[in-house]
Amino acid sequence: MKIQESLQQRRTYYAINDTLPVPEQDVEALVSSLAGLVPDAFNMKSSRLAVAFGGAHRALWDDIYGAFGGRVAREKIDSFRAGAGTVLYFFDGSVVQAMQAQFPRYAENFPIWAQQSSGMLQLSVWSGLRELGIGASLQHYNPVIDGAVRARFGLPESWRLVAQMPFGGIAAEPAAKAGEDISQRVCFFR
Repeated sequence: MKIQESLQQRRTYYAINDTLPVPEQDVEALVSSLAGLVPDAFNMKSSRLAVAFGGAHRALWDDIYGAFGGRVAREKIDSFRAGAGTVLYFFDGSVVQAMQAQFPRYAENFPIWAQQSSGMLQLSVWSGLRELGIGASLQHYNPVIDGAVRARFGLPESWRLVAQMPFGGIAAEPAAKAGEDISQRVCFFR
């Protein structure tokens, strides 16, 4: 696909199921490849990803529900739990701190740049999953769930959770997007 076609096909899919149209290994290969391709300021390589499939994915969403003590609707959590997996996006705070120490003049920018790199990686993986025929959405239940996620997977304290992307087979297409006057957000000057 061309990038514009890929971005046009990338949508927020809430109606997902646990039947992937490709083997899990294709998802693993995609995520691994994109993690190596997406740039990061000063080549700091701050992004970290954890991908949970099957039982680990379902247990993750049970943990997320538990972290909120019932204050998030079970139906909402179950819609994500119904998928085949979840990509968890992090940046490594220890990498960011090392860059801040090495380049003190830019210290305040490194956390911002780590977030920017994570955002690029999120969009790349989201679009790549769609190219594989997989639906996904981007969720932000952190920081409430940070401890539960770290405990579930034994992840280092230095990994800062940024977003969660449940994915799966497409159970239903989302409604059509409303058009917008892009000139309200984009300017050109000559």
